[in-house]
Amino acid sequence: MFSRIMPFSGPSRTLALAQLANSVGDGAYYVCSALYFVRMVGLSPTRIGFGLTLGWAVGAVAGVPLGHLADRRGPRGTAVLLAVATGTAVGSFLFVRSFVPFVVVACLYASCQCGLAAVRQALLAELVDRARRTEIRSYLQATVNAGLAIGAALGGAALSADTEEAYLAVLAMDAVSFLLSALVLLRLPAVPPSPATAPGEPAPAVLRDRPYALVSLLNMITLLNMPLLSLVIPLWIVQRTEAPAWTVSALMVLNTLGVVFFQVRVARRVTDLTTASRSVRRAGMVMLVACAAFALSAAGSSAWVAGAVLLVAACLQVFGEMLQGSGAWEIGFDLAPPGRQGQYQGFFGTGAAIARMLGPLLLTTLIVTWGAPGWLLLGGLFLGAGLAMGPAVRWAERTRAARLAAPDRRTASPL
Repeated sequence: MFSRIMPFSGPSRTLALAQLANSVGDGAYYVCSALYFVRMVGLSPTRIGFGLTLGWAVGAVAGVPLGHLADRRGPRGTAVLLAVATGTAVGSFLFVRSFVPFVVVACLYASCQCGLAAVRQALLAELVDRARRTEIRSYLQATVNAGLAIGAALGGAALSADTEEAYLAVLAMDAVSFLLSALVLLRLPAVPPSPATAPGEPAPAVLRDRPYALVSLLNMITLLNMPLLSLVIPLWIVQRTEAPAWTVSALMVLNTLGVVFFQVRVARRVTDLTTASRSVRRAGMVMLVACAAFALSAAGSSAWVAGAVLLVAACLQVFGEMLQGSGAWEIGFDLAPPGRQGQYQGFFGTGAAIARMLGPLLLTTLIVTWGAPGWLLLGGLFLGAGLAMGPAVRWAERTRAARLAAPDRRTASPL
């Protein structure tokens, strides 16, 4: 079955195996962690929310220097180190029994996760032919979703048991999964450090790349779809619609299977920056329609009608998600200068960390509190970001050639 999801060999297969290993553990962790911290550790939801928000804020900042480290020291060794560090952080949750240690471990966990995501992207960029990066990345995403689904099923078993031993077993499994991922990453060929980022470069070049910063900002806006399925849509269904509560699980399964089976097909249409910008633009349009459909789901009094509208909205949402991901991967890879993929992927990846950090509060206020107008406003944000991505990418393309041709003054020989 795995060969069907990832019909490749060599480094691509190894990267997929590494991500499959830890995605199974992550799937179980995501299902169980909140209840574990509330019921077993005794933390309040407010404190958990604060700790996780602070953690992802620190992670967003840490992604760039950790990616820069991968450029200077080599991405394979850095990825192995960060996988071990992430497993250690998850394992540390086993011993957390109060608020302050929880916040410290949450910051360590988020920093390692953000850094690992950036370095894996850099590994993919270095080990896979440029023309196939987005295609391989789409296979990796399908593999990750399959692993998350398996892990979520295991986490559901732990929730059914609802014992401290079951929750601790899930945390231990997630920690071990990252250690296994590190072992798999060791099978990759070594990638030498880039000459463009030799020791002595005073600061990551991405911090001075304004066009790439704009592209990353627009990508962050599109990534606000991340908290929708895990938090906002469940609250919307329960509080604002007549649909049965089990609809939440049905839509989650639909989303997961949709990405597993169709992400690769959607990504095949993205071959360069032009098609990538078009994919993101279409994603914004589709997400606007999806948001309007979600808003309509609260209009009727019939559970069956509400469920049918939610089903249509969820199909549109996962299609928009796949369009957005396919275009964003190509843009993030192709606009990064050679030899600086680590720092550039770290910066581009801050969008995911910021969406995790700000998305829950912003979207619950916007949608659960405001209702249908909030959905339409969110859809307008998606549309605006999608339409703006094309001009932003063209600006970045115009400045990229000049940036690569001109010597970096900060790394020039001293007079």
